[in-house]
Amino acid sequence: MTYKKMLSPLDLGWTSLKNRVLMGSMHTNLEEIDGGFQRAAIYYAERARGQVGLIVTGGIAPNPEGCVAAHAAKLTTHEEVTQHRIITDAVHAEGGKICMQILHTGRYGYHPKIVAPSALQAPINFFKPREMDEADIQRTIKDYVQCALLAREAGYDGVEIMGSEGYLINQFIALRTNHRTDAWGGTYENRIQFPVQIVQKTREALGEHFIIIYRLSMLDLVENGSSWEEVVTLAKAIENAGASLINTGIGWHEARVPTIATMVPRKAFAWVTKKLKSEVSIPLIAVNRINTPETAEEVLADGCADMVSMARPFLADPDLVLKAMENRSNEINTCIACNQACLDHTFQLKISSCLVNPRACHETEIQYKPTENPKRIAVVGAGPAGMAYAHIAALRGHHVTLYEASDKLGGQFNLAKAIPGKEEYGETIRYYQVMLAKYHVNIRLNHRVTAEELKNENYQEIILANGIIPRKLNLPGADNSKVVSYSDVLQNKITVGKKVAIIGAGGIGFDVAEYLTHQPTSENEITTFLREWGVDHEYTHPGAVTTPAPAPSLREVYLLKRSGGKHGATLGKTTGWIHKASLTHKGVHMLSDVEYIKIDEQGLHIDIKGSSQILDVDHIVVCAGQEPSRELYDALLAFGVAAQLIGGAHEAAELDAKRAIHQACTLAAEM
Repeated sequence: MTYKKMLSPLDLGWTSLKNRVLMGSMHTNLEEIDGGFQRAAIYYAERARGQVGLIVTGGIAPNPEGCVAAHAAKLTTHEEVTQHRIITDAVHAEGGKICMQILHTGRYGYHPKIVAPSALQAPINFFKPREMDEADIQRTIKDYVQCALLAREAGYDGVEIMGSEGYLINQFIALRTNHRTDAWGGTYENRIQFPVQIVQKTREALGEHFIIIYRLSMLDLVENGSSWEEVVTLAKAIENAGASLINTGIGWHEARVPTIATMVPRKAFAWVTKKLKSEVSIPLIAVNRINTPETAEEVLADGCADMVSMARPFLADPDLVLKAMENRSNEINTCIACNQACLDHTFQLKISSCLVNPRACHETEIQYKPTENPKRIAVVGAGPAGMAYAHIAALRGHHVTLYEASDKLGGQFNLAKAIPGKEEYGETIRYYQVMLAKYHVNIRLNHRVTAEELKNENYQEIILANGIIPRKLNLPGADNSKVVSYSDVLQNKITVGKKVAIIGAGGIGFDVAEYLTHQPTSENEITTFLREWGVDHEYTHPGAVTTPAPAPSLREVYLLKRSGGKHGATLGKTTGWIHKASLTHKGVHMLSDVEYIKIDEQGLHIDIKGSSQILDVDHIVVCAGQEPSRELYDALLAFGVAAQLIGGAHEAAELDAKRAIHQACTLAAEM
């Protein structure tokens, strides 16, 4: 059957940039907790009120085998419809539209009952799937259709059929995971029967005006993935089967190419959506690392797509579209693609949130209500925690003075934004600067406030966010001129030599290694990224993967740690492997079980499991942790003045910005 009635953004009433921006699917884990549908309704409604054109929910399974984990969200019964109606009613009350994503995880499911086209265990999963037989396949196709029918009954405006990212449908399509020899395997035409029949039968069951988005893997980024010719063949078949729109899928979860982390350049994959645009007539949606209205406009103006999908940017700021419509883009709390509170939480089965916006998915718990009792509040330290607290307290109506000893706002984020691939952290500083000005915070830069001054000002509340003190080395020769601090390195206060040892392999150590090994280039940043990570821009290889070709390192670098085991264990769950791979590409020597003996003109003397050696290095960068800065706190206590500690001043471990901003926001909400 060829579906003749094609829906376009205009057919759906989408006429402005507002309605060419889709809020992409994100699994929040809200639907899996008690009262979660009520919380999800508030979360989605706030974004609909923020004028996003179309919302796509997190993945909902069409049957128990397809669930993300045991007892995870599914839609298989009429009883479950009632819960979903809570969400759709809330979104429609705000004038929004919402589609439910139907997601069958296949071999990616974290439970023992998973199924797949072939019994091949995923490298990122503990469980091995059972191979589906003919009856399983036919039943699963019916389950997709039944799930879509129930979604319509629940009030959804449409569904997104998840056919990418290495989930079940993608597993049928690719030779990597489909080793079948029956009618569902072998030739490409056989392997794509599964998605085509799902879309076709769903369209037949739901009629021509129900939205069906198909998320098509345009870049598998794994060996034995689809070729470009196969992607085009599938896109045309999906169009003919009745899809309203095709969304872009980039990379499998097991791919060794980063696709959404902060080191991925903005709109890095829009080119592949553009490549497909001339092949089909239904609207295409571009995705991944589109985090500002300006970037979205560029994608649309370049003819890459008919719509853009932003997911995490709507965690960071539910009013993103509204602010853009009102020419307030400078007030947007921009997603920095850190993954620390969103994807990292998702894969740890925690409720998702956002590092720069802890209210995300916690709207019922963290509320910034106008105060009935305005106070004079001093905040000391203008790092992420201090800025977050100051602007929220001022937003609520308090009178806030923010003291900062240096000449600029930002604290440790000024160091973070200097790291190649972490430039986005500067957006958070920009956001806070704008919001502090908007809510009339009195900012005192270059002012190292004293306890006596704070006491004499008679503030009703004093919040200390004055950060950390880096630990110093305690070994012979620690005062050698070769020894330098990471802050001096990242602020470019010294000229670092060609051979460097980094003491400490936590997050800061990895960042410094990235900074020191980076090779500046005049090449387009997207071209550089694709080349360095082995993405075949010409698409001559199936899966569009080729051999990575990173630029050579500027320096020979040793990344050292006292503890045993592999480097990177303390880094983010979804980004740690990227940082480690990047440094491996650049030839960084990662040494563990290191005992530091002394430093002299010969270099750094170390011992590794009884084997002594000297690292003949020009500089030794100290990234060996930090302690809370408590001197001002202790001085205030001596005066009998109470103060509250937040951020690094409260707990310095790992310089955790997620914890610091969350602590600041929750305290300011309650003050």
